[in-house]
Amino acid sequence: MQRTNSTVKPPPYEKYITVLSIDGGGIRGVIPAVILEYLESQLQEIDNNKDARIADYFDIIAGTSTGGLITAMLTAPNDKGRPKFSAEAIKNFYLKNCTFTKALKSIMGGPLYDGKYLRDLITKKLENTNLGDTLTKIAIPTFDINKLQPVIFSGYEIEEKPYMNAKLSDICIATSAAPIYLPPHYFETDDVDKTKHNFHLVDGGENKDSSLPQVENIAPQTLDYKKYLVISIGTGECKIKEGKYTTKEASKWGLLGWWFNSNWCSPLVDILTQASTDMVDIHLSVVFKTIGIEENYLRIQKLCGKDR
Repeated sequence: MQRTNSTVKPPPYEKYITVLSIDGGGIRGVIPAVILEYLESQLQEIDNNKDARIADYFDIIAGTSTGGLITAMLTAPNDKGRPKFSAEAIKNFYLKNCTFTKALKSIMGGPLYDGKYLRDLITKKLENTNLGDTLTKIAIPTFDINKLQPVIFSGYEIEEKPYMNAKLSDICIATSAAPIYLPPHYFETDDVDKTKHNFHLVDGGENKDSSLPQVENIAPQTLDYKKYLVISIGTGECKIKEGKYTTKEASKWGLLGWWFNSNWCSPLVDILTQASTDMVDIHLSVVFKTIGIEENYLRIQKLCGKDR
């Protein structure tokens, strides 16, 4: 892969726009972390540089939910202006903190988890680093429940919208705030004239694979798809056993039945997460194949576990 210089030149002037996209999936973020550790070690070997990091090779890194946290950790700078975390350190972070959610609450009394443990972890790791400080451009989607619209935190937008230059910790807590499981996240930022902007955010995981759609949104200077080199990494796909749900069974479900059936599975979550991931992958595969550059798009997805 060609080494980029995205901190100096905007993507349209490069030979390629290199994109890394990382899915959401909670603790299953350890899967892309392991893949990225291997990729980083191979790039170090190719360049004969043990200090090479993933952020050195991509014009933009996009991620949602746990993928957003990995994105932030890959691109956050240390005091020497280099990536604060190696891919190996990110993998170890996931292995050490395999239970991000400590306090289980009642389903009828708010979200399942209070989220304090995860918030404290993210705040400690990312400290006061802002979106504009990242070592390559990033895109992390969230959803504003107050405005009922998606909010994408993008390094390309902050020049025109300085109020979007939020703390990475706030962005990561927000993109990880999966409804039902974790509480929404509220924070404020200041514009150049000190105008307050408030955000009422939840998980941006409606599009779990956030690669090309985000590039089109934040780097609209070029629509030349032949310039894109995209690696999209999933968090593991646990295939749902065929016949798990039937129309006969589903016709009896009410509001609670769609969320939790008699086996304490969530049909709605299964359907939405499976559909969004597969449809985005199909869309991107078709786009790249149609214009004859299917080799420019690589989707890495691990089939894990048994049918459930």
